Amino acid sequence: MRFAHPLFFLLLALIPLLVWYYLTVLKRRRGGLGFSDLSVIRRLRPSPLLRYRHAPLVLRAIVIGLAIAAMARPQAGVQGEEVTTEGIDIVLSVDISGSMRAEDFKPRNRLYVAKQVMAEFIKGRRSDRIGMVVFGGRSFTQCPLTLDYNVLLGLLDQIEIGMIEDGTAIGMGMANAINRLRQSTAKSKVVILLTDGVNNTGAIDPLTAAQAAKALGIKIHTVGVGREGGAPIPVDDPIFGKTYARNPDGSLMMTEIDEPTLREIADITDGVYFRATDAQTLADIYRRIDAMERTEIKTVAYIRYRELFMYFLLPALVLVLSETVLTHTRLRRLP
Repeated sequence: MRFAHPLFFLLLALIPLLVWYYLTVLKRRRGGLGFSDLSVIRRLRPSPLLRYRHAPLVLRAIVIGLAIAAMARPQAGVQGEEVTTEGIDIVLSVDISGSMRAEDFKPRNRLYVAKQVMAEFIKGRRSDRIGMVVFGGRSFTQCPLTLDYNVLLGLLDQIEIGMIEDGTAIGMGMANAINRLRQSTAKSKVVILLTDGVNNTGAIDPLTAAQAAKALGIKIHTVGVGREGGAPIPVDDPIFGKTYARNPDGSLMMTEIDEPTLREIADITDGVYFRATDAQTLADIYRRIDAMERTEIKTVAYIRYRELFMYFLLPALVLVLSETVLTHTRLRRLP
């Protein structure tokens, strides 16, 4: 709340003057009635109302204070802003193949950490449409481009390994994301591709998809996930429980990343290739991408005020009427 004319509060100095005048006059005032004998009157008990004899003065002071506050024009403001932005359209393309179960990213596995990092990335955006594509042996759209980040976060949380057949169709994941941005009119169109494997299935080659993205003005940032040397891939065996995937010769199957292809995809589309070897570096990568892909936002702040003087004036009127009634009835003074 604010007061449009706060100088009116200087008039509050009238209240101490009123009290001083009242007490001075009361001291000097003499009775206007003469009695030959006061002995009978002295035997009378004082009225309980005598203790309230100064109530009219208090009410008058409050009325003056409320009236001055009303003249100062109290106002309640509702603040808002107009945002002007050209926006960025971003599609998150996420690998959900079985290798994303690898446990080299703590506290659980690669996909768990990736979901946490992407959630923070989404929460940090503003005025950008964001969509999400997932891919394994094939690809589908988990969420179309949207400004409703709560819905997007809910759908991100639902991503699980095993939603689609296993495999790593990087080209299909790219193509699906590109198709989501194909008719976008945004100033900037970006795909953030996260994978921990090598393209081993799908009808579209990743480099072919990269050329299509370049033709449409779409930038692709690629993120390779996994520690150097790879990591074993956990599998759930119905008999032995948790175990690890093995090659035909019995050796542990280790994850591998096709870094040359991911780097070339980024180069073709004017994007950047990043390598994440642990949870912290993955979080740092998304923070760097977040800083790189920022929308220029112009804001015009405004405040709409609502007058509140009636909340002071109405009580003042009620108190004036109360003071008038009291001074002419129960608290009336004889001359």
